[in-house]
Amino acid sequence: MIPRYSRPDMVAIWEPEARFCIWFEIEAHATQKLADLGVVPQSAAKALWDWWATKPAIDVAAIDAIEAITKHDVIAFLDWVAQQVGPEARFMHQGMTSSDVLDTCLAVQLARASDILLADMDALLAAIKRRAVEHKFTPTMGHHHRRHHNRPPPSIPYLITPRPTHARPSRHPLPQQNTLIH
Repeated sequence: MIPRYSRPDMVAIWEPEARFCIWFEIEAHATQKLADLGVVPQSAAKALWDWWATKPAIDVAAIDAIEAITKHDVIAFLDWVAQQVGPEARFMHQGMTSSDVLDTCLAVQLARASDILLADMDALLAAIKRRAVEHKFTPTMGHHHRRHHNRPPPSIPYLITPRPTHARPSRHPLPQQNTLIH
């Protein structure tokens, strides 16, 4: 992203730290489900969530250093987590592929980015509506057949066309719904 054109809340979604946090949560949830099914020990899932509860700092440089050796981003991340969590981390990623993690992470990132964009669209529509109401009766000079006349300001079509912001989701499905992995 180009920094001068990017907003901090949108940039934060795509930062490596955020990506690795999402990866961890995907791995931990999958491990928890396997533990619930009796495939892996409950202690494995507990160890992961206990470590996560400490709000650990994600060491991107350390993960990148491991990746330089392994030549695999997800394996580097899993190795780093195992160094932090201990032997119970060996149960992470069972039955999963790297694409399972990467695709799910991308879906989460897209959903979060969509939330920001939709909130911005709602704010924009509200601002346009406020301005339209404010200038509802503002006279403007028009031109028709070489005669001046008063024409409706450009805001009037907005007021005439029903565009309730609360109806947007039903009229246009939320992008998040299209990003879910099946």
